Amino acid sequence: MNDRKLLVTAALPYANGHIHIGHLVEYIQTDIWVRFQKLRGKKCVFVCADDTHGTAIMIRARQEGRPETELIADMQAAHERDFKGFDVSFDHYGSTNSSENRELCNGIWAELRTAGLIAERDVEQLFDPVAGTFLADRFVKGTCPNCKSPDQYGDNCSKCGATYSPSELIDPVSTLSGAKPVTKSASHLFVELEQLHEFLDTWTQSGKHLQPEVANYLKGHFLCDPLRDWDVSRPSPYFGFEIPDSVGNFWYVWFDAPIGYIASTWQWCKANGEKLEDWWKSSSTEIHHFIGKDIAYFHTLFWPGVLKTAGYSLPEFVHIHGFLTVEGEKMSKSTGTQVQAHTYLKHLDPSFLRYFYASKLGAKLDDIDLNFTEFVNKVNSDLVGKVANLASRTARFIEATGLSVEYPHDGGLFAAGAAAGERIAQAYDQLDYSRATRLIMELADQANAYVENSAPWALKKDPTQQVRLQEVCTIVLNLFRQICVYLTPVLPKLSVQCGQLLQAPITHWDDSQTPVVNQAISKFEHLLQRIAPEKIQAMIEESKEVVPSPAAEVPSAAAPTSELPIDSGDALIQEPMAPTCTIDDFTKVDLRVARIIKAEEVPEAKKLVKLTVSLGGDNTRTVFAGIKAAYTLEQLQGRLVVIVANLQPRQMKFGLSEGMVTAAGPGGTEVFLLGVDSGAVPGQRVH
Repeated sequence: MNDRKLLVTAALPYANGHIHIGHLVEYIQTDIWVRFQKLRGKKCVFVCADDTHGTAIMIRARQEGRPETELIADMQAAHERDFKGFDVSFDHYGSTNSSENRELCNGIWAELRTAGLIAERDVEQLFDPVAGTFLADRFVKGTCPNCKSPDQYGDNCSKCGATYSPSELIDPVSTLSGAKPVTKSASHLFVELEQLHEFLDTWTQSGKHLQPEVANYLKGHFLCDPLRDWDVSRPSPYFGFEIPDSVGNFWYVWFDAPIGYIASTWQWCKANGEKLEDWWKSSSTEIHHFIGKDIAYFHTLFWPGVLKTAGYSLPEFVHIHGFLTVEGEKMSKSTGTQVQAHTYLKHLDPSFLRYFYASKLGAKLDDIDLNFTEFVNKVNSDLVGKVANLASRTARFIEATGLSVEYPHDGGLFAAGAAAGERIAQAYDQLDYSRATRLIMELADQANAYVENSAPWALKKDPTQQVRLQEVCTIVLNLFRQICVYLTPVLPKLSVQCGQLLQAPITHWDDSQTPVVNQAISKFEHLLQRIAPEKIQAMIEESKEVVPSPAAEVPSAAAPTSELPIDSGDALIQEPMAPTCTIDDFTKVDLRVARIIKAEEVPEAKKLVKLTVSLGGDNTRTVFAGIKAAYTLEQLQGRLVVIVANLQPRQMKFGLSEGMVTAAGPGGTEVFLLGVDSGAVPGQRVH
């Protein structure tokens, strides 16, 4: 066993609102990786905490007439309840409002002072005379000074994209009280990040700690110029830790929040007889941060600079993911697509969302889309129709006899599944969960084909075939268990159910390598239920009624936090642009929306699948597409695609191809069909 230790963190949820399905992308992604590492025998500790400080918490507590400490305690209990409901299992979940965090903040601040990185200067800021507090950018609205659009926030315009300071807004208004803010000057403390420019350039561009597109983005947008000073203080009144050498000033939430990673680790160490130095100041520990791309600047520039200066270990890797869209759009309370975690749990099995996210998540920063039709089809097809189906179609037949004394001959199925284990493990380790789930579903397809060919239901009816029935069921249940081992990081509950059924708990990845034999089995109990579409609709309708929470505080204008369009130019370099064409050239290509109504294997072909696509009515085409390594037949069935409809038919060895399916990617498993938003129908032209 590799003796490296892994310390894993996810971004700290802010204690001013509940967890929703967009947040869960990150926590499920991280939990899967942690569970995989533990299943492989690694010592891996997963810590997190509530981010509890800031103006938003202070104002909400005032509005609710209770202390901030009571508010954040209630929200932490709600967060932990929701995480538990989705099987997100932290080794320790703390709070940034802890004595450990205060002590660590004091020590790290002293190191920054000693290093000469702290500067002090007056800052003019809008002040709410009614609420009696300085206003963060998101607590001010007014008319954009650039395009004159009304009702815009104090940092940027949603209409024209202009950025500005709150004081530049026309007719600014406080969102806290509705009062017209006044300008006040206050002393602020800054970290002069530019002093660490050389170090940060080396660390971010080493190729070891960041995804290439993130490193390229930092180089092209921030490290190409002097780094701006980071404003790390706020004047009273403010809910947070007062700065010991600057009375009346408090550390801004973005200073003490990440130190909460260390504080939460320290609390875990105290409870488990460990030393903090072994986890945050040791070369034998790898630190892995999982975050969204909206806070990439902070975690890849400011935070590494603080850690380096204070003598703590730097992250081995900062894993950055994209955002969630629902039905191709940003989540929305008005449409019911911003579903809170506890609302989801009233209607649907959390395993379903864990699996769907896993099937979509890769190692890059691409956003993922939750299309509810695809969600229902994928869960019902993969989890119910393929995986759970293996147990439900066989286990009852041998409840009385148990598994065979020796593992029967299965034509190499179990051995092939065992051999696939390392490929699946590599995909998990690299956070390519979509590839891992595809490989696992390939094993499920093979196992289901064996069930169909063996027909245990027919063997059950023949008294002379009972030994053969036991052998067939032993094979199928072992293939089911092997698949459950591989799915354990994604579906921990199903893994437990499998262990209970076969009376052989799944505890290690290597459980996939050896069949279980000569073993009684438990009475079969239902594993997973199919999703009824009306449950989705009920969840959406309930979500429309959720009252919006107060806006969470966001970092100051000194900290760029807008969504990062982090895209490298690698793809364009690998496949340069074609020569310029005219609009007349382009209109010769007739692109149409089509629905795949049938997907078939082409036995003689290594890369091709045979697709029958509908353009509406009885207008169908046969198209051969080189996407076999990237998609299963079930994933293709019913999918909307874009085809080149007027391409001259081509006679191939396997038949006549009457069009071309459009896709992106270099090939092999890296092929991505171009999607079509819901509402488009077969036959519509793509302009």
